[in-house]
Amino acid sequence: MTSYDAVVIGSGPNGLVAANHLADAGWSVLVVEAQPDLGGAVRSANDVHPDFVHDTFSAFYPLAAASATIRSFGLEDHGLTWRHAPAVLGHALPGGRWAILDRDRELTAARFEDDAAGDGEAWLELCRLWDVIGDELIRGLLSPFPPVRAGLAGLAKLPRAGGLGLVKTLLTPVIDLGRNRFSGEGPRVLLAGNAGHSDLPLDSPGSGLFALLMTMMGQTVGFPVPEGGAGGLTRALARRLESRGGEIRCDARVDHIGTVGGRARTVHLAGGETVTATRAVVATVVAPRLYDELLSPSDVPDRVRRGMKTFQLDPSTIKVDWALSGTIPWGSPPPEAPGTLHVADGVGDMAQAISQVSAGLVPANPFMLAGQMTTTDPTRSPAGTESLWAYTHVPQETGGDAGEEGLDGRWGRDDLERFADRMQARFERLAPGFGSLVLERRILGPADLESRDANLVGGAINGGTSQLHQELVFRPVPGLGRAETGVPGLYLGGASAHPGGGVHGAAGMNAARAALAHHRIRRFTGRRG
Repeated sequence: MTSYDAVVIGSGPNGLVAANHLADAGWSVLVVEAQPDLGGAVRSANDVHPDFVHDTFSAFYPLAAASATIRSFGLEDHGLTWRHAPAVLGHALPGGRWAILDRDRELTAARFEDDAAGDGEAWLELCRLWDVIGDELIRGLLSPFPPVRAGLAGLAKLPRAGGLGLVKTLLTPVIDLGRNRFSGEGPRVLLAGNAGHSDLPLDSPGSGLFALLMTMMGQTVGFPVPEGGAGGLTRALARRLESRGGEIRCDARVDHIGTVGGRARTVHLAGGETVTATRAVVATVVAPRLYDELLSPSDVPDRVRRGMKTFQLDPSTIKVDWALSGTIPWGSPPPEAPGTLHVADGVGDMAQAISQVSAGLVPANPFMLAGQMTTTDPTRSPAGTESLWAYTHVPQETGGDAGEEGLDGRWGRDDLERFADRMQARFERLAPGFGSLVLERRILGPADLESRDANLVGGAINGGTSQLHQELVFRPVPGLGRAETGVPGLYLGGASAHPGGGVHGAAGMNAARAALAHHRIRRFTGRRG
């Protein structure tokens, strides 16, 4: 039986961050991964077209660029290079206009001012507010709950950031936030689109905070991508871990986590091998799988078992990848080429699509998040072509189709093709002739996503809903809110734990820090192990 100080289950960014931090502390660490390849939802390949690199899941990484954890690892020394598109984000508006977010705030503001007098200064005022409080907000959101240090630092800066006025702003739904601050459509649609990266309804509290977080990160650190594909971030984390003595094993699916004396001690692999974890097990798996499948029912605390009965996944996802023989033939080209695209006719159209998903309906006009990857990183495909993707949310349980085709949500291949046609039609309206450029098209439905990463249950990409009833102290169940699972020696380090989804490594780092702290306490009190 092989033995390590810690076994980390899952090689996504959270797992590799946890493993790196434990290895930095001198622990022997093994990472086990069920898939043949590393990375979880941070992977890339040439499997759509041999001359094109497509990111299988996630693609743009503002949270990684803003994360103190990721920055502290010096991944540039291990082969990571960040690339940026000319513009961060673009949203095509009716009439041929574009809302464009540029990393130069003055340029962003000037374009807003051209469309609506006063919006430029209102945008700069929002940026100045973020200058005062943004770093503390990010640090607080990515810290274990409660975020004591970041909270105290934020309180000290609160008067300069507007006091209770700031608190009100952060609690304001994004639709009202945009309407209250801006008269033009551009800033409103960019804020709302960034809120749409989560599953928060645009008229709900929390959507404004998420919109500000994403939009202001775009304004400050941009929406960068790893050169050569998303897997570049994974490979850099893996190389750093291996340089510190950590080990990684792929094709090593975990069937069970065993306990000895009530403490997590063994990790049982599908092939029959058992690995001992003398100090900690960090599981970067979706919460239902950890508590319902990997642990014996007798090892799960009663309050956790009760809480998991109401655990709520985020909506399903359908993702389409295109290899295009040319650049997107926009009917009205943007003033700068954006890497990230939001596709909707406006805030109302976006809100309607998100509401339809919340109501259990397949959206008639899906709100799409998309990425021009070659525009952002020219290594992704031959010159003059485009590696493009778009994804949208659909219900986990479908009650009907808001469109006219009667899609039933079982997502067989025929229904996926028809829904991908619905998505592609949105590009065709903005870029006539789009379809004639398609060399290859790949559609990943909910089952396809889950088969490539078991954490994406039913195509849910955030490890559970981002709505307020399942955040902070309520994530994944009421009373937790930290990496501790209720099973000594076992830590939840994936997106189902606070602070949730996104490529920031915070959940993995929180789990590693908790494991180290508990080990120090056990040594101090003289307990063995």
